Amino acid sequence: MNAMLYSRRNFLKQTAAAGSLLTLPGVGMFQALAEEKRTTVRIGMIAVGLRGQDHMLELLKRTDVEIVAMADPDPKMMAMAQALIKKYNKKAAVEYGKGPYDYRNLLKRTDVDAVYVCSPWEWHLQHGVDAMEAGKITAMEVCGAIKLQDCWDFVNTYEKTKTPFMMLENVCYRRDIMAVLNMVRQGRFGEVLHLQGGYEHDLRGVLFTNGQTDEPGVDFGEKGFSEARWRTQHYVNRNGELYPTHGLGPVANMIDINRGNRLARLSSIASKARGLHDYIVKNPKGGPNHPNAKVVFKQGDIVNTQIQCENGETILLTHDTSLPRPYNLGFRVQGTNGLWQDFHAGEPEAGFIHFEDKSPHHKWEDPKPYLEEYDHPLWKKYSALSTESGHGGMDFFVDNAFIECIKRDVEFPLDVYDLATWYAITPLSEKSIQEKGQLQEIPDFTKGKWKTRKPIFGVHGEY
Repeated sequence: MNAMLYSRRNFLKQTAAAGSLLTLPGVGMFQALAEEKRTTVRIGMIAVGLRGQDHMLELLKRTDVEIVAMADPDPKMMAMAQALIKKYNKKAAVEYGKGPYDYRNLLKRTDVDAVYVCSPWEWHLQHGVDAMEAGKITAMEVCGAIKLQDCWDFVNTYEKTKTPFMMLENVCYRRDIMAVLNMVRQGRFGEVLHLQGGYEHDLRGVLFTNGQTDEPGVDFGEKGFSEARWRTQHYVNRNGELYPTHGLGPVANMIDINRGNRLARLSSIASKARGLHDYIVKNPKGGPNHPNAKVVFKQGDIVNTQIQCENGETILLTHDTSLPRPYNLGFRVQGTNGLWQDFHAGEPEAGFIHFEDKSPHHKWEDPKPYLEEYDHPLWKKYSALSTESGHGGMDFFVDNAFIECIKRDVEFPLDVYDLATWYAITPLSEKSIQEKGQLQEIPDFTKGKWKTRKPIFGVHGEY
């Protein structure tokens, strides 16, 4: 992985990649050619469940990262994480597993530069605030806020401590998404008017397990395994857009949200809840007499959230995780000159595209040639390194951005204001549904700075 440790000199040698930087609007020379200010980043992991281990896998491949310590009260997950470290012949991490608050002792370490927070959703705020107050550069996994005030607490803590903070929304780095972002910025769709995205993913096998392995079952809570231990309870207690960032993050970058534009207001509606009960009743490990067949799930099977933007665009988010369906995040980008929409998991041919100035009249085209033509410089440069990375290579890019920005001491491409804005969709959608679809104002977490902040996500091809 020595290629991971490229320097400014090596970057300049890559003339093709350097030339591609000049084609992207908004790139600054300082951001693109920033010198490395450190060669090694020392990491602490807060929560090493399966998602935390995904990130560890990316970090362990690198020669510029040391995983120093990790905190998790689950001894099974801790053992799995240590086995992963051993597989890569790295030094075992110091463990902090004495209860749910032992992570605070990890934060006291002077040999930890940055932390990854990959904990259950209800812990994100506490972990993030404590990490920033301890001065540890923070990478935060995705979800939606439990309360709207949580979003302000993230922002206020960041502004008080000035601790660098990045949101780990990996779908922003999906290859087709970045190619479409490139097309948007080069005006290929004309003026963008409407966008769609969501989380349309059959999670029933994740929400229910048998507690001994990760095989699907009908148990959750204390009898569950991994996410079934905590995530399913949100479906019992809540009804809203529970997981907004996968659908919202990529399209928000395309219309410069928090950097020249902002989310203004939303309205949400939910269908009735039937899918999870039906799954339990029909499952061979469940049935109509299983105790969980009596659980009443509050979360609607289909939640649609309409968002209005300050500059006049509209966004539609869909949350659909409790019914049988193939995976699809439902992206659509529509402008005055055409539109693109996907129907699976990012394969270049798995979608439709149409441009008024080029496509046959009233005919869809295969998007693959366009996605290849507008392939983003980041993917052109790093596709080989990302081949074996999680989520189709996306994990490589989001983790690479976090580490490389730390090494250069430059601004993260996805920051605390993005996190607060995207997280806020969840509690606001819950309130809207409770109020029968009433409009909810989305706070301006930048406090007016969105008017002058410039886009930085994906504006160059270095990291």
